Amino acid sequence: MGKKKERVAFVQNIAELAIRPQNVDILNQAHVLALLRPLLTDICVQIQQCAIIALGRLVNHDVKVAQEILNQDFIPLLIRNIDKKNKYYKKAVLFVLRSICKHDAEMANVVVTCSGALEALIICLEDFEPIVKENAAWALGYIARHSPNLAQNVVDTGALPLLVLCLQEPELALRQIGASAMSDIAKHSVELAQSVVDAGAKYYKKAVLFVLRSICKHDAEMANVVVTCSGALEALIICLEDFEPIVKENAAWALGYIARHSPNLAQNVVDTGALPLLVLCLQEPELALRQIGASAMSDIAKHSVELAQSVVDAGAVPHLAKTKSLNNPDEKLKRQILAALSSIAKHTMELAEVVVEAEIFPSVLIHMAHGCPIVRKNAAALVRDVVKHSLELAQLVVNTGGIGAIVECIAQPTEESKVPCITACGFIAGHSDLIAMSVIGCEGILQLRQILDTCKDDATLSVTAWALGQIGKHSPEHSKAVAAAGVFPILLKYYTAINTSEDLKYKSKITLKQCLQKCMMMSALEPLIHDCPKNILKYVLGQFSKVLPNDAKARRLFVTSGALGHIQELEAEPGSTLMEYITIINSCFPEEIVRYVTPGYPDSLLEKVEQYSPQMMTILRETEVKSSDMQTDDVHIHNVSTSPTTSHEIKTLIESQ
Repeated sequence: MGKKKERVAFVQNIAELAIRPQNVDILNQAHVLALLRPLLTDICVQIQQCAIIALGRLVNHDVKVAQEILNQDFIPLLIRNIDKKNKYYKKAVLFVLRSICKHDAEMANVVVTCSGALEALIICLEDFEPIVKENAAWALGYIARHSPNLAQNVVDTGALPLLVLCLQEPELALRQIGASAMSDIAKHSVELAQSVVDAGAKYYKKAVLFVLRSICKHDAEMANVVVTCSGALEALIICLEDFEPIVKENAAWALGYIARHSPNLAQNVVDTGALPLLVLCLQEPELALRQIGASAMSDIAKHSVELAQSVVDAGAVPHLAKTKSLNNPDEKLKRQILAALSSIAKHTMELAEVVVEAEIFPSVLIHMAHGCPIVRKNAAALVRDVVKHSLELAQLVVNTGGIGAIVECIAQPTEESKVPCITACGFIAGHSDLIAMSVIGCEGILQLRQILDTCKDDATLSVTAWALGQIGKHSPEHSKAVAAAGVFPILLKYYTAINTSEDLKYKSKITLKQCLQKCMMMSALEPLIHDCPKNILKYVLGQFSKVLPNDAKARRLFVTSGALGHIQELEAEPGSTLMEYITIINSCFPEEIVRYVTPGYPDSLLEKVEQYSPQMMTILRETEVKSSDMQTDDVHIHNVSTSPTTSHEIKTLIESQ
């Protein structure tokens, strides 16, 4: 028992010393291989494993040790009965073989020609344990990488189907090493690459396509390098024609990543003939393949009219719009189909008509109430890209219940779908006064007003302000509906605020201009007189200049509210539009009223009072009253006026008393 402990301690010490490369020469001088050889067949499995690990570390560090092991025929000793050993023993042996094979082709060839070595690797590649498979695939890859002959030896042993199975394992490291081994085999020649293909190496293709996709997704420059690389696009097309759905899927994915960056890259994809194959992907039963095919088409069509027309000419629209695709319960498929149709429809009226003719309505409107926010957003974007082109297309959407669907979608609490819905609402209302009145009837203005009150995003606020302008610009009745919702003060606040974006200020200004020029609702216009900047105030006063000449009640309210006095305070440039409106308004009132409400007029009146000098005729009243004529009894004179009277009148009054 004591000897066993000593052997265990010894071999463990050797294994620990072998970790450091600087110890290898010292161990060689101590003839470590001769000491380890008998331990490889020790009765104790633990000692065997430690001895093999020590060998592997020594071989990994020093090519001379590897050569010595080959010369002393350690390999047959290691692989004997390997199929009956445990996973730790197999892992240790495979580590030794891998460490030998990595040095050069000559050593790898010795391992291959050693009786039973390749067969042992294949046995380990079939093992149930992933860690054993991983090390076996690693060793085979190290053998195959050195030369075509060695790679052919690996292929001839039947390793390829097993490496393909490694790609299907859940362990990431095993899939990585399996793909690496296939790469080491296929790189040497067309024949070996064909062997990989013939072995059904769909996962190899998938791995390669994953690499290409991962490169292309970063930026246009990297994608362009892949495109200009000889044979890269052709390889993607070959994979897109593959029988295996998973290969097609990854090829379509990579093509989409290339096309999304720029029109030139998308045109390169089209020129290689990818579009007909992508259309075929839409007809496959595999859900993921249809998703990625639709996404790739969207990435191509979004750039220009010409590319979108190419997608249409390839016959994609009917397959995108057909019921089994758009009504499929899968959310991801719905997203990609709606995005692809939107990318086509947005460019021209003709392309939008092609999309509409595929009978996508009212199905698209139903999707605006979908539970997924991204589906709602993409459906709203498609509606927006259809209705913006013409009155006829907008009327078609309205006739299928589009306004109600849009207003309901705007009312959703999530933000994703709000902007395309609001934009669609603006486009629809802008085409026709009747449609705009329908938007008002569906309480669209109230929903937009609520967004102005609650939203903090300037981009959303800008679109909302623009949409309100599209509704209110048609007539006084439309503008009255906007004004009655209390929109003008909010827009004025955003226009004059310091911390709002320039786009929001511009959209607020345009909407105020459009609506104020039509508004005849004096109660909504009057408060603006006191707060508006001059470039907005001129539109307000322009409306008053139309109403006041013919409305006495409005004139009275204009005075009592202080509006008439306020416009007298304005410093308008002579000859300006603002000055013209002020003059017209002043002419609607008597001159004394205008003077009365003019700032400073009461002060000028008081000043005149102070400066006024009255001129009165002095009448000397001489009254001679004799003492004998006066009553000295207890008779009092009551209510004698002190106002100027003649002496005769006073005398008569006294006598009557």
